Amino acid sequence: MSKIIQRLLVFFIGVPMLVILIFYLPQKNHLAINIAAFLFSALGTLEFAGMLRKRDLPVTSVEALILGSLSPLAVLIGVNFYSGFDLLPLMFMAGVLWLLVSRVFSGSDKLRDSLNHITAGFAVMVYPGLFIVWLIKMGSIPHAELVILVFLVTVIANDSSAWAAGMLFGKGNRGLIPASPNKSVVGFAGGLFASVLAGVGAVHFAPEAFTSKLLPSPLAGLILGLFSGAAATVGDLAESVMKRSSNIKDSGSIVPGRGGALDSIDSIALAAPVFYGLYRLLFG
Repeated sequence: MSKIIQRLLVFFIGVPMLVILIFYLPQKNHLAINIAAFLFSALGTLEFAGMLRKRDLPVTSVEALILGSLSPLAVLIGVNFYSGFDLLPLMFMAGVLWLLVSRVFSGSDKLRDSLNHITAGFAVMVYPGLFIVWLIKMGSIPHAELVILVFLVTVIANDSSAWAAGMLFGKGNRGLIPASPNKSVVGFAGGLFASVLAGVGAVHFAPEAFTSKLLPSPLAGLILGLFSGAAATVGDLAESVMKRSSNIKDSGSIVPGRGGALDSIDSIALAAPVFYGLYRLLFG
């Protein structure tokens, strides 16, 4: 089965599953979609740790999984079970303390690699988990089902339109970004245009969640879509940089036609804090 067919199958199966999670399982501030985000974040952390090890930044899979899960787990507990206390700073500091204290009591043969180990530990604590936190936090926003849906549509439309536009019209305008030479200018433009359409469309089709008191709502929707789409594009390119640096094509093979978990959430991870912040500013 070709990669294009696999990618289309994942799209036509995955999107309805997301809709089901968002609209038919909204209990406890969208616990179902937040668990899915947490699990993909954890898998992405394991793949990122593998990249780091290829660059002599040692962190075991078990340690990476624990450290990378601290932030999303803390926010998941706060959003879905206990909103009276913000666990995120406490959990993050626990991870930092572990990285520092564990090195103090490590054997003399490991001291030489301590700085590399601490650097790798900090990296997996931040990416992708600390970015996915902002998707989980969307579950606590009024009309969360609409907010989460528009966010995912903004990112997925960006990715799908960029891919389609690049396939159809990008032959002579590729190579702009050395880290991802197969990406085209037309593809970037197509992706951003789709994200803007998603933002403006949200104002028209879901005014109960997307009516701005700060700016005219269509302009607010355009800004939301434009900057979220740009962040999604940067997220995809940033992961391409990391893969190229570690000399791999895909972060994994768990998602047919796309590669690994990190390949599937790279755009979502960087777009989530941008979308969340702009939504709260413009529409919250």
